[in-house]
Parts: sequence; structure tokens; C-alpha cells
Amino acid sequence: MAPASSAADRLLQISNTLPATSTSARMQFDPNSNSFPLRKDLPAIPGAPKGAAWFWGADDQLGRVNLLTPARVKEAVKEVVTGETVPLNLEVSELKPCYGRETFEHTIKSIMPRVAFDDLYSMNTQSSTQWDGLRHVAHLSSEIFYNGCTQKDIIGPAANTKCGMQAWSQHGIVGRAILIDYVGYAGANNLPALDYYDNQSIPLSALVAAGKAQGIDVRPAAQGGDIRVGDILLIRSGFIKNYRSLSPEDRVRLHSKTAGFGDDDEQTYPGLEQTEEVLDWLHDCYFAAVAGDAPAFEAWPSKADFYLHEYILALWGCPLGELWDLEKLAAKCRESGKWTFLLTSSPANVNGGVGSHANAIAIL
Repeated sequence: MAPASSAADRLLQISNTLPATSTSARMQFDPNSNSFPLRKDLPAIPGAPKGAAWFWGADDQLGRVNLLTPARVKEAVKEVVTGETVPLNLEVSELKPCYGRETFEHTIKSIMPRVAFDDLYSMNTQSSTQWDGLRHVAHLSSEIFYNGCTQKDIIGPAANTKCGMQAWSQHGIVGRAILIDYVGYAGANNLPALDYYDNQSIPLSALVAAGKAQGIDVRPAAQGGDIRVGDILLIRSGFIKNYRSLSPEDRVRLHSKTAGFGDDDEQTYPGLEQTEEVLDWLHDCYFAAVAGDAPAFEAWPSKADFYLHEYILALWGCPLGELWDLEKLAAKCRESGKWTFLLTSSPANVNGGVGSHANAIAIL
């Protein structure tokens, strides 16, 4: 990679201004570029939390989805070999919701007896396969969401649609995706099984090893690896497979524990480790989106003094998926020996939406 200063000169152009309270200029990335600053080299943005990568324009609501350009989508289509489709969505009522969230309710309404019916849905988008949107979690210490969005933009008399799900929906999330099958690697190498109801951390070293076993170098392409700018990362921990092995009574018991935010949270789940090393990797790969099969993607609650959520969502504007069904996909990838594919997702087109069911499909 070129030195940060020359890369910045080459990639960033002054084209947007900050709000009227500042006279500084907002640098803007070229989404078609394949070379971007490392996390450690991100220039500061006046008025933004440290480490914010809000460089797609002062009015941007897409975040890392900007990387899914027509050129990258066209290139991603080349990943299709067999044309087989693998939906990645749980049946919406399969999972006992985590964190005290509402269960899905489905009512069938008769509009003309015997010949015509409607559906009525009541759901919390966080209760099944989902995208966390840019209004879901803020940078905790500053209480600022992506690109300067705040609570007053989301609820209250001045509420608006800034950074709502409609932006991702109207763009679409389509690109080259890569699956890292951590649980498959762990099982094949006789590693200790995860406790799916403890906040066990999956370190970057484990993902590196799992990737290597799949024939994938998980470093960014700029560093000699196989991860391309704009790739969509999927990580299989085995949470869904384990959940399906539980009795109905255990499902209710384990998912009904007291939910909080921090040390008092009794709902604990495995996921990515909260370390600077993991943050650097997630950022510097310039993933367009990340997702996993566990309830929180990261180990929950965090064992560090920060959460990956606040970086991925608030500082980088990257879609974060949870509770994806990766079981069939992992089996198909293992069978073919190919772990990259085309992924499509159509989030709900809801003005001001906080999150959405994923409507995700892998095309092999």
C-alpha cells in the first residue's frame, strides 16, 4: 500500500462542507477506488468522534454500502458458477427472541370468505435474521450515530428519516461475499466447542486459521490477501445449529434471562473478540457489510471498554447482520470447496427504519 499521505492525496477530494458551525472541509472518498487509508491513518473530522470514517459526503446515508458500485456488482456476478440459490433467512418465528424482544405474530385476515385472505404481521426486526441499521447503536461515549445523526433525528418532535433503512433498501445490498466457517474449522481440528450461552471471544487468529484451512488469506488484497474492497463478510459460529439441538424448554430458559447492557446482562453469547487487532482488520478490509449467525456478531457483553457495534455502525457506517442461517450455505461451500459467492439482500423500504429483516440470498 502507498504511504498514507500520498494515498490520501490521491483518494480524497474536498467536495463537501461540514455543517454551518464549522468552516473546515469534509474530505470525500471515491467509492470506486481500491485503495483507502488504514484505520490508524484516518484523518480527523471536526465534530466527529475519533476514528470516524464519515468520508462519503456530509449528507451520506449509505456508509460502506457506497462500496457496492455497479462495477463491483458486475464483478461479483462472476462468482456465480452453478446458479444454485441458498436463502440465508430463519423462518421468522423459529427463534425464541433474545434480549426480551417481542415475538413475531402472524394473523390471517379473511377479506372474502373462502376465496381471499390477507396477512397481518407484528414483529421486532431484531427477533430474527436481521440487519442492524445506522440508527440502531450510537458511538456510546459521544451518543452520536453515523454521520452526525443523533437521538433527536430518530425520535421526538424533530424526528426525520436521516440514516434510515430506506437508504440501503433503495440502493440494495448486492456484492461478492465470503464465508468463514469458524465452527467447521474448530470441529475438524478438535478445538474446544464454543459455549453458545457464554460471551466467549473468537480472536482474529482463529479466523485467520479458519480462512487458511479454506484456502483463503483473510488479509486485505492491498496487503497480499484475498479480501477485496467491498466484500461482504459472513462468519459462522454454529449458534443456529446449536439452537436447533436444544429442547423447547431450554430455548425458552436460555433466551429469557435478564437482558441489560453491560456487566448486569445475563444474556451472554459468543462472537468476535473486542480488540484493536480485530478493529484494524474489520476496518482495513473495507467490507461493505458484515454478518454472522450469533445474536450479536461480537461476544456479548463486551469484555473490553468498547463494543464492535459502535465502530461498525456509528463510526464506519457498515451494515451489521445477526442471526443469519448459514448452515446450508456452509455445507454447500464445503462440498464445492468454494467459499465466495454472490450475495443479494433487499432490506425493508421503511422511511427512518432502525433495522430490517435481511431478505438475503447466496447465489453459488
